[in-house]
Amino acid sequence: MEWMLMPLRRYADFSGRSRRKEYWMFVLFQLIVFAVLMIPVFAGIDTQGGGMGMLSKIGFGLMVIVALALIVPSLAVQVRRFHDQDKSGWFVLLGLIPYLGGLIVLVFMCLEGTRGANRFGDDPKQA
Repeated sequence: MEWMLMPLRRYADFSGRSRRKEYWMFVLFQLIVFAVLMIPVFAGIDTQGGGMGMLSKIGFGLMVIVALALIVPSLAVQVRRFHDQDKSGWFVLLGLIPYLGGLIVLVFMCLEGTRGANRFGDDPKQA
């Protein structure tokens, strides 16, 4: 649980390095949070009229609020992940390339970081 919440403690910290474990545990945390928030969205759907009930609207509103709150730590942990590989944080912009960009960023997030210190700080595995 510590690894899942570490990016929230370092909310807007775009400096330093982050391990793969920190990144992927935060992704898992986000997946779990959104899965739980989807329960009221689906439970509140009116099957007769096809519209959204009150419960569904509340669940959807909570999802939007949580998504907005998690944008900054998501970007920060992704930038620190690129720093761990001795790459600039601007590599995050690769995700804006249609179709191929997300795949490229996914591959980079799976790669191991550089061993030892680099220009962005000490090795987080040795800390």
